[in-house]
Amino acid sequence: MASTAEVPPVNSEALDRKRRLRGAAVIAALIGGMLLAGPPEGITVNGWRLLAIFAGTVLGLMLRPLPGGAVVMIGVTAVIVAGVMPIGEALAGYGDPTVWLVLAAFFIARALLKTGLARRIALLFVRAIGHRSLGLAYALIFSDVVLASIIPSNAARNGGVIMPIARSLAELYGSFPGKTAAMLGTFLMLAVYQGDVVACAMFLTGQASNALGAQIAGDVAGVQITWGRWLWVALAPALVSLLVTPAVVYRLSKPEITHTPAAAQFARDRLAEMGPMNRGEQFVLAIFLMVCGLWMTSAWHGFSTTLVALLGVCVLFASGVLTWDDAMTEHRAWDVFIWYGGLVRMGQALNEQGVTLWFSGRIGAQLTGWPWMAVLVLVILVYFYSHYGYASITAHIVSMYPPFLALLLAMGAPPQLAAFSLLFFANLDAGLTHYGTTPAPMYFALGYVGLGTWWRVAFLVGLTHLAVWGLVGFAWWKLLGLW
Repeated sequence: MASTAEVPPVNSEALDRKRRLRGAAVIAALIGGMLLAGPPEGITVNGWRLLAIFAGTVLGLMLRPLPGGAVVMIGVTAVIVAGVMPIGEALAGYGDPTVWLVLAAFFIARALLKTGLARRIALLFVRAIGHRSLGLAYALIFSDVVLASIIPSNAARNGGVIMPIARSLAELYGSFPGKTAAMLGTFLMLAVYQGDVVACAMFLTGQASNALGAQIAGDVAGVQITWGRWLWVALAPALVSLLVTPAVVYRLSKPEITHTPAAAQFARDRLAEMGPMNRGEQFVLAIFLMVCGLWMTSAWHGFSTTLVALLGVCVLFASGVLTWDDAMTEHRAWDVFIWYGGLVRMGQALNEQGVTLWFSGRIGAQLTGWPWMAVLVLVILVYFYSHYGYASITAHIVSMYPPFLALLLAMGAPPQLAAFSLLFFANLDAGLTHYGTTPAPMYFALGYVGLGTWWRVAFLVGLTHLAVWGLVGFAWWKLLGLW
């Protein structure tokens, strides 16, 4: 009998090295090609160099030959070496208040996760409304929404808190990847992920790059976006989406198990194991409510969103609930801080160099005579479905939001309507694919949802988002005076 040849082990280090080299080659080719081509009429040499480096940085965020923070640090250094900006100006983004807001929010999120308060919140929702499969989906989504009000990492809150609970509940009913996936798991994974993109769109802290988008809106359109303002503008369409989305997924991928009384009992048992809220949870809950309350009432007391977040973090440090070691080990926060600060400054510089206005002028010339509403609808559709080419909301916002926003302003669209609508759809379109934002591949990797099912349901849910936010959203924004 012929012997079976042993399969050699995969050399992950060699694969990583090849991926880095391929990524670096593609990025270098893009930057080199742009620099060799030279600037088109209307853009300065410095502006073109900056655009080439910025384009290479965004491509690096998409291909990820290195972590995002490392990619942006290389981009910032390249801007300095190329003489586009002196070092002090190039690093000025790290002093931007919005960058510190995101860092502070990550630290507060760490406290919620460390004390177990985030998990308790999710289990309380499951215990209350998880008696049916559809109610179970709502319970998990509403938990995500509550956490999104202060946790800017959808990977941490959804992938780290919600997904393990969803998986445990599916397995509780004997639904595992494969033949039994359709019993409950397929529906739960699809519904919870699609609900997460709505949670991302609902809050300034819904995911990390929302604050970056708000910063760009201020720089390009002069639209100042606070936590409370974002929530108020998103409120009506977001609430309708949160109610409609699970029901649509339920109809498209109805689970075989529709009654889930054991899920509520599962939550009761887990809560009993956790016991009553300890001092740490109580303290973090008080800080959570304080920070959100001050964010919502910023118009009354005048404290900036960033100052409120920093105050919350300082109180957590002073109490000992959050230690400096906790902050130092919050690697995701520091990674976001590095890439965020660099991108903020490069984006501002592109605007200062007139590159954004140049783009809007070139495209706007092709749309002369179009009413601004028609241009807005066209831009939203292009912007929404272009996310099929992105594996990151951040890369999508950084590359397409500034020029499209400038285009809409040049065509006469109301600044607030243009700024907010594109930001909301930048989050909602992440539901289109199984790689649209960080939790997507995490859910897909569980094996409950096949590729065809995922894309079919996601496409139809995407149409639902366009309908809800296009009808309810625009009506609400008209009522608010955005247009």
